[in-house]
Amino acid sequence: MELLQNSKFWLLAIAAGLGAIHLTLTWKTGNSDRFSTSLLFWGTTAVLVWQKGDTLRLDGNVFSSVLGVSLIGMVLLKLGIGSSYGGPFLSVAPFISALGMGLLASGFKGLRQYWQELIIFLALAMPISILADLLESLLHVSLLTAKVSTLMLWHLGFEVSRQGVYILLPQGAIEVYPGCSGLKSMLELLRLAVLFLILFPTSLKQKLWVPVVAVLLAFVVNGVRIALLAVLVGLSNQAFEYWHKGAGSGVFSMISMLSFGLFCYFLLQQEEPDQDAVEFSEP
Repeated sequence: MELLQNSKFWLLAIAAGLGAIHLTLTWKTGNSDRFSTSLLFWGTTAVLVWQKGDTLRLDGNVFSSVLGVSLIGMVLLKLGIGSSYGGPFLSVAPFISALGMGLLASGFKGLRQYWQELIIFLALAMPISILADLLESLLHVSLLTAKVSTLMLWHLGFEVSRQGVYILLPQGAIEVYPGCSGLKSMLELLRLAVLFLILFPTSLKQKLWVPVVAVLLAFVVNGVRIALLAVLVGLSNQAFEYWHKGAGSGVFSMISMLSFGLFCYFLLQQEEPDQDAVEFSEP
C-alpha cells in the first residue's frame, strides 16, 4: 500500500512538473490566447484525473514503463532546445507527455483509462494555422466572409458593393485576406466544443449541434468584425488598426467564446430532468 501511494506521488509530481514547464514556455511566447487555452486544457485534465482518483489502475510493465519514460524524456529534451522554443513541438508536447504518463502509470492495457485526457491534449495539439490555410485553399471561406459582411452592411443601410473578396464603400475598400476569413476563430471554438463534449454528457443530437453552433458563432462574429473594419477604413486609421490588429481584435474572439459558453449553459439547463414533475405523476 505504501509503495502504491509513493508511486502515485511520483507520478503526480512528474505530471505537475511537465505541466508547469509547458505552461511556463507557453507564457514566454507572449501569446496570451495560447497560454489561456493551454491553462484551461491542463486544468481540465487535472480535474478529470483527480475525479477518477482511486479507480485508476496502476499496473504498468517494464516495456511500457521504458517507453513512457522515453517519451517524457524526449519532451523534456526537445523543450530544452532553443530551436524548439515556441515552435510546433510546444503544441504537441502535452499530448506526448500524457501518452508517456499513461504508459508509465498503467501500461498499454490501462491506457484507455485516459482516453478523455488524450483527446483533450490532441485537440490542444491541433495545428490551427496549418488547418486554416488548408481549409481556405479548399473552401475559399474568405470569399464567403466578404459576401456575408457585405450583406450585413447592406441591411444596415450602407452604400456597399463587392468585387470578389473586396468590400467597397464610398469612403474606401478593404480586402478580406485568408487570415481574416475567421477560420482560425472557428477552429479555436471547435476545440472548445471538443472540451465541452468530453466534460459533459450529451445526446447524439447535441453532439452534432455543439460543433456546428461553435463554427457558426465564430463565423458570424468575425463577419461583424469585417463589416466594422469596412466602415472604419476610410474614417479613422487609428480605429481601424485597433480593431484589425490591436487589442480590439481580441474583443470579438471573447464575444464568440462567451456566446458559445452561454449556448452550452442553456443546453445543459434544458437537459436537467424535472424531478418534481416526475414525482408528482407517480401514483
